[in-house]
Amino acid sequence: MHRQLVHDKEKIYFILCLIVSIIIYFLLIFSIVGIIVLILGLFISWWTHGLIMGSIRRNGVRLTEKQYPDIHKKAAKMIEEMDLIRLPHIFIVQSEGALNAFATRFFGRNFVVLYSNIVEIAAEGHDEELQFVIAHELAHIKQNHIVKNILILPAMWVPYLGSAYSRACEYTCDRMASAYIKNEQAAVHALGVLAVGTPLSINLNVKEYIATSMRETGLFVWMSEKLSTHPPLPKRIKAVQNFYTYPESYGVPASFLHSTQQTISFDK
Repeated sequence: MHRQLVHDKEKIYFILCLIVSIIIYFLLIFSIVGIIVLILGLFISWWTHGLIMGSIRRNGVRLTEKQYPDIHKKAAKMIEEMDLIRLPHIFIVQSEGALNAFATRFFGRNFVVLYSNIVEIAAEGHDEELQFVIAHELAHIKQNHIVKNILILPAMWVPYLGSAYSRACEYTCDRMASAYIKNEQAAVHALGVLAVGTPLSINLNVKEYIATSMRETGLFVWMSEKLSTHPPLPKRIKAVQNFYTYPESYGVPASFLHSTQQTISFDK
């Protein structure tokens, strides 16, 4: 089913990014300075990423059968149902109040990193919200977004183009996570937590949040969205709501989202 859930613009922007990247690679190959810049840039990116991941692996808390077993069990179930070939290591890191999570890859190994404040929503009785967040990051791995980003790295530096592809990927992963948990309220609440934090999200008027956000216009508002790697949260919430309202248009039977027995198939 996962092919139907891929955002149309993700496919289009990936092809554009691939073409642009091939052109840039081709031009750099025929320039000594270009080759040096390319190798240096790749090495710096790899080295910096390695140091970050080294710190996370050393200081972060990895989910295991003995470490937060409830979360680990549910994450393992997601991994199995998403048919991921290489099992990612999932770490929780102290975030100093930041609300986020991300998927990454280093030396052929996949990782999911959860900021502690995101994980706390499960401790407050919002288990499916956390499942949405984890499923979203696992969807990045399922779609090979991390590997693709390395392949089209030059295009990711092109203003507007790379960020447009990244935003489309986020919409794809929101759809996949929504299809997995089959709970609109939890999916919307999870995104609401990213907007205002856990305590305030309980009383967030989602309809008003979306409406007031759409009234915010102007050059810098427009540019901030187009240069961002993530869509505005109100737009992500609206897209999730549309997915649950019109699932058939995404190739998902309406009965599927209301079933507690079926599990999503992420067949290749």
